[in-house]
Amino acid sequence: VQLVESGGGLAQLGRSVTLSCVGQGFNFANTRMGWIRMPPGKAMEWVSDISASGVTADYEASVKGRFTISRDNAKNTVDLQMNSLKSEDTALYYCATGGKYGGNWFGVDWGQGTQVTVS
Repeated sequence: VQLVESGGGLAQLGRSVTLSCVGQGFNFANTRMGWIRMPPGKAMEWVSDISASGVTADYEASVKGRFTISRDNAKNTVDLQMNSLKSEDTALYYCATGGKYGGNWFGVDWGQGTQVTVS
């Protein structure tokens, strides 16, 4: 499994950033995908995930309405559009394969991460 994230960097408060992830080495179209993040000095936290078909998506409460996850199974990509950025969105963002158990996300594999710094 290989997951490669891109699109991070320095972003201004209130502006937008789109993260992208390309997945290889697994059946992408049959895999639930997610984004997780690690804020500085804090534990990893789930941000969003999307079903294999792309029909359903879930969001952590603090990003709901601001972030949008999407995927293109033809290109093996999953994106995270992040709008109205806040300082608390500063984190290392990881793309991950995973699933749901009891309604809760669990990750299986993840990439190297891409840093988003909001200032």
